[in-house]
Amino acid sequence: MDPNTTQEQTQEQKSLTFGEKAAGVSFNPSKDPAVDSIKGKFAAVIDEMNAARDAATSSGAKRYFSKAISYAEDAQMNAVKAITWAHE
Repeated sequence: MDPNTTQEQTQEQKSLTFGEKAAGVSFNPSKDPAVDSIKGKFAAVIDEMNAARDAATSSGAKRYFSKAISYAEDAQMNAVKAITWAHE
């Protein structure tokens, strides 16, 4: 990778997965590596649950995978808020 290329530019050049889109991996205005790390981990979890939801044959299972994805998105956003918390 070109040393002048940022992670954000690299992310934009490739097609993002569902999990990467859901976790917002290409948005990190603070450029905080901890934010990138958390978003990447949650993106992987969301991708795994999305694949399981796609493979599920039960409408109940699909519903619970959808809920789990939503909760993972919420947890990721709260984790980023905690990492970037600047108030006391």
